[in-house]
Amino acid sequence: MQAQATDSGSSLRERVREFIRTEILDSPDEPLEDSTPLISDGYMNSLSTLKLVSFLEENFDVQLAAHEVSVEYLDTIDQIVATVEEKRGA
Repeated sequence: MQAQATDSGSSLRERVREFIRTEILDSPDEPLEDSTPLISDGYMNSLSTLKLVSFLEENFDVQLAAHEVSVEYLDTIDQIVATVEEKRGA
């Protein structure tokens, strides 16, 4: 619960971006905008999506429902941040 009390939206966004750069992208130097389609453009597959979900749940004290582990909720950094903020009641 500590993360919920101390993370602002920008900190959340930066942590998500850093995780995607270091743990998901083939090259951390690839261009990555907040609106880059990660799933629909093939940067993330089902395994990396589950890795992202695990990161979000462990670091931001949220639980994603099965229907939220999808392109509609997790395709871009903007969508990921919005989903986490909604789950946290921000």
